[in-house]
Amino acid sequence: MKTVYPVNIGGVCRDLPLCKLNESLQIAAFVVIGDWELTEACAKELLARAPEYDYILTAEAKGIPIAHEMARQAKDNYYVVARKAPKLYMKEVFEVDVRSITTAKE
Repeated sequence: MKTVYPVNIGGVCRDLPLCKLNESLQIAAFVVIGDWELTEACAKELLARAPEYDYILTAEAKGIPIAHEMARQAKDNYYVVARKAPKLYMKEVFEVDVRSITTAKE
């Protein structure tokens, strides 16, 4: 069984580690945190493929570096981060109740 999955994104090559889910299924771990070169390449490629948009929205954590870099490259003023619950310092929060497939509670 393979241990890495090679990718080439905008000329940036990486070997993604494969994580075994069960006896017949593995997924590649794609994490850009800490990899500025891959983050810049991903943002550039996504912007080239993106339709016209009003906002850049990402889930909190792993998507933030790419959303940040997309906004920087596009010279947008900001991007929006979606998270499970607001923090005390957050003002004018938009809230929606959802049921996540990865969390037992609403």
